[in-house]
Amino acid sequence: MLEGVFQPMHLLVIFFIALLVFGPKKLPELGKGIGGGIRALKDGIEDTLPDQEKSASAQPRSPEAHS
Repeated sequence: MLEGVFQPMHLLVIFFIALLVFGPKKLPELGKGIGGGIRALKDGIEDTLPDQEKSASAQPRSPEAHS
């Protein structure tokens, strides 16, 4: 359903519209804010995982496990 939604041309159009709406001076601030929000969300999700899942996800998987 959402296959190919973020093709390069689509991203350029979105960037151009954002540039028109926010202006060239506000765009870096907006990007920094969005990046900080995503980073905080990621850290919050990692903090809510049980210790067992954290240790299991940190260990590399062997090639035989994929068979």
